[in-house]
Amino acid sequence: MTPAFSVLDLSPVSAEGGTQAGGVRDTLEVARAAERLGYRRFWVAEHHSIEHLSSPAPEVLIAALTQATRSIRLGSGGVMLPNYSPLKVAEVFMELEALAPGRIDLGLGRALGADYATGRALGSASSEVFPQYFALLSAWLLDASGVEPFPAGHPFSSVKANPRGPSHPDLFLLCSSADSARFAGMAGVGMVFAEFIARADGAPAVAAYREAFQPSIWRREPCAGVATIALAADTAAEAERLAAMTPRRPGLPEAAERFIRRIRGDGAAVRAFLAEKLAATGADELFVMSGGPTLASRIRSLELIAEGMTAADSG
Repeated sequence: MTPAFSVLDLSPVSAEGGTQAGGVRDTLEVARAAERLGYRRFWVAEHHSIEHLSSPAPEVLIAALTQATRSIRLGSGGVMLPNYSPLKVAEVFMELEALAPGRIDLGLGRALGADYATGRALGSASSEVFPQYFALLSAWLLDASGVEPFPAGHPFSSVKANPRGPSHPDLFLLCSSADSARFAGMAGVGMVFAEFIARADGAPAVAAYREAFQPSIWRREPCAGVATIALAADTAAEAERLAAMTPRRPGLPEAAERFIRRIRGDGAAVRAFLAEKLAATGADELFVMSGGPTLASRIRSLELIAEGMTAADSG
């Protein structure tokens, strides 16, 4: 598989007097820019009760993005499955697939995307339910798309995930450890390792995923991605100025803060770093979360990074 660049967006609040509502609308503009620049995918995240992020409902944003874009793949990075009924997630994403056939990705997370109190308010289940929820969701998606009937004799075999259609979303597991990467490999789905959450390099997880991968009805060949934060600006000094404007995460250790902010500089430096990361991790795809504190800086960062995509795609 030819290495590719994609975008992960968390709908951050702009540092220039922005609001959470404005952060949602900004994501539409970033998606349009990502499509114009030739990125393969545009994914949106799920986070709850975080003041500087406005991304609690990726499925709503994806629905809006199906109407704001034409060709780029759209997905969740990701839906935190323990927060929801697997049937409801299957229905929502089959509906999204009906809006943009062949363009929808369903990236799933095993965590809650929230602290304990928020998880209780959401009615979340323990992350231990993930394997069971994952199996149910997968079965409903395959049944709804006519690929494989829901298992006969199952207590839910009479329940259908609507709308039915001729295609289904592509399925990915978001990982922050080698263990979760192995799960994705054994399940035969795509995998994206979130470096900015794990605060560790993705190479061991990619290797674990490839070693464990078993071809499935979802995917015959492995597809391994790594997601990282990058901030490219016209000069290194401008990148440092913009980085200083980006809010620090409350309670995040300084070493972790340095890790998630380390990819910044002028366009050439950031492109070189990302090319090196693709080579070092062995990933098929690199998801870039633009670290700019404003809408304009996020789009400019993606523009500068995209200048190196032609070389990566030709390799």
